[in-house]
Amino acid sequence: MPEEANATPPAQSQPYPGKTGEMSPEPHDEMRGYEGRDLLRGKRTLITGGDSGIGRAVAVAFAKEGADVAIAYLSEHEDANHTRKLVEAEGRRCVLLPGDLQDADHCVAVVEQAVAELGGLDVVVNNVAYQAPVDSLEELTNEQWERTFAVNIHSYFRVTKAALPHLREGSAIINTSSINGLRGNKSLIDYAATKGAINAFTYSMAQNLVEKRIRVNAVAPGPVWTPLIPATMPEEKVDAFGTQAPMKRAADPDEIAPSYVFFASERLSSYYTGEILAPIGGETLPG
Repeated sequence: MPEEANATPPAQSQPYPGKTGEMSPEPHDEMRGYEGRDLLRGKRTLITGGDSGIGRAVAVAFAKEGADVAIAYLSEHEDANHTRKLVEAEGRRCVLLPGDLQDADHCVAVVEQAVAELGGLDVVVNNVAYQAPVDSLEELTNEQWERTFAVNIHSYFRVTKAALPHLREGSAIINTSSINGLRGNKSLIDYAATKGAINAFTYSMAQNLVEKRIRVNAVAPGPVWTPLIPATMPEEKVDAFGTQAPMKRAADPDEIAPSYVFFASERLSSYYTGEILAPIGGETLPG
C-alpha cells in the first residue's frame, strides 16, 4: 500500500452526498505514492462520480499515467475542485461536469461536453452510485427503488450509449460494480440489485463490442471508505464498517484505483474483456 491503511472509522454521519473533508479519518484518495508509467498517455477519459472516493483516486491515477480527465458529479463542488487541482498538478486537463445523472438528458450532455472539451473520448468509467440501507423490503419505497436504479444502472446505460459513437478501436469502458452485486446484501436490496445488473450489462456489452475491439470490464470492490458511507449509513454501521472483511478493515480508494488503470491500459489488459475484478479484502466466493 502507498500509505498506511486507515483503521476502522468512528461512528459519524453527514448529509448526502457527503464531503471528504468532513470524514474522520479522511480517506487516502490522492494516489500520493503512485508513480505513473505513461500507460494512458494522451487518453481522454470520462469518469462519473469522479469528485471523491474511488472516482477521485482513479482520476488522479489516470492523470499520473498521462490521461486528461472529465469528471461528472452531482453537487460536491469543493471535492470536485480539489480533484481538479490534483489532476492539474500532474500537468493534465480536468473538466468538471456537475449535475444529476438521474436525468437522461444530462447523461448525454456530460458525454458531449467531455468530447467537446477534451477533443474526443477513449475511456469511460461509469462509477456514480447511490445507496440507502433499509431493514426490510416493506421499508423500501418505490421512490428509493427508482432513484437507485436511475443513478446506478440507467446512467451507465445512457452514458455508455452516448459515448459509443465517439469511441474507437482500442477504447475501454470500465463499470464500477460491488461485492454486493456478487453475493447480495440484506440491507442494500436495491443497491445490490443494480450492481448485479451492472455485472450482466458488463458481460453483455463485452460480447456486443468485442468485434469493434472496445473492451468492457468491471471492478467490484468490497467495503471502501468513501463519503457515500457516512452520508448513507447509520452511525452504528459506520463504526463497524469494513470489519466483516477477512482483512478486518475497509479499503482506501487508493487501493482500488490501480484496478481501473489495469483495465484502461491496452498494454496491461488487451486480452481482457467481460471480466469482473473483485478487490474484496480476502473474501472468497463460490462459483
